[in-house]
Amino acid sequence: MSFNFTITNKLKGKLGRTATYETPHGAIETPAFVAVGTKAAIKGLTPEMLKDLGAQVFLANTYHLHIAPGEDVVKAAGGLHAFSNWDGPMMTDSGGFQAFSLGAAFGTNVSKIATKDSGYVQTEKNTRKDSMAKVTEEGVEFRSYKDGSKIFFTPEKSMQIQQNLGADMYFAFDECTSPQATEEYQREAMERTHRWAKRSLGEHKRLEKKKKSFIQKGKEMLGGPKAHPQALFGVVQGGQHLHLRKESAQVLGEMDFDGYGIGGAFTKEDMGTAVETACAQLPENKPRHMLGIGEPIDFFLGVENGIDLFDCVAPTRMARHGSVHTKKGKINITAARYKQDFSPIEKDCGCYVCGNYTKAYINHLLREKEMLGATLASIHNLYFVVHLVDDIRGSIKDGDFARFKEKFVKTYYGEK
Repeated sequence: MSFNFTITNKLKGKLGRTATYETPHGAIETPAFVAVGTKAAIKGLTPEMLKDLGAQVFLANTYHLHIAPGEDVVKAAGGLHAFSNWDGPMMTDSGGFQAFSLGAAFGTNVSKIATKDSGYVQTEKNTRKDSMAKVTEEGVEFRSYKDGSKIFFTPEKSMQIQQNLGADMYFAFDECTSPQATEEYQREAMERTHRWAKRSLGEHKRLEKKKKSFIQKGKEMLGGPKAHPQALFGVVQGGQHLHLRKESAQVLGEMDFDGYGIGGAFTKEDMGTAVETACAQLPENKPRHMLGIGEPIDFFLGVENGIDLFDCVAPTRMARHGSVHTKKGKINITAARYKQDFSPIEKDCGCYVCGNYTKAYINHLLREKEMLGATLASIHNLYFVVHLVDDIRGSIKDGDFARFKEKFVKTYYGEK
């Protein structure tokens, strides 16, 4: 089947909307949160648990799966769906984020999101001498985090890997930049991303044409995933510079992508404006995905400015360190005050964890480094963010978005 994106409701006066996105493995009701399983697994959770908590989509990481077990193994297993036992829609990223995380950010505390008062200093380049990723015009040379061996990703290579992995949607190869990069470097990286986008799109179409011939002949691709169509998303870059974001969205919007990702660096204060600037230039009839965003307020900012999908590792990463979401904000459930607190994390939460376990028990598990503690906290956090975005979708349908946003923000973040 082909991909079909149907807008069902629009947010008055804004770019926000609700939609149904049909994929070969089921329809996605958007806006939606995409759970991240970097190595084809949500840490500590089975796919059945993920489905039970309400997740619609699952995203895996191309760079990590290339290293282990290798795309050939996944292909031989029948693709990511068969390999992981997830039968819903799946996505893979391109490996472009690792150009940042293993490059400019390697060995530092630099995040892709900065604040204007954080005192960050722009640097001339987006690479470090001790980094594990080096960007060239041809692609990115990585050093494996396992054994230090060299791995070279080109746009074409990324497309080939992702085709073999077999997710429903995947991303063009791009260069994710640091918020510390100068405007000059942000432009350089953006223009390189545009050139890589053309190469990615060309290779994607070549591979899809080859696959189509198998489908028409009623054959499976030998030793590979079931021959279903795959969609390619281009990635808008430009950093925190609005004119670059606008230019990037215009250039990519004219290319024949199936959807678009908003990637790269942001400043926290201008995130909503940057997203609006990009989304206003992108085709209205195609889905837009915001890469690596998991803070509750950012869901509201993203949705009202035109975002349909979000992904982030934050819910499970936070959970493993004892930080859990509540309607009144995050709490550190490993704190001493919860050692004898026999109430659930949230009394009116609908998740399995809150219906069966207490703060005291989860506190004990995490303090004693029992694996179950991270699993229970992760289930709750994923349930919280998945259903928050679901509720945002519902508020648009009900014409109640502004009131819902105001109430949530006031309760979660307080008067500030």
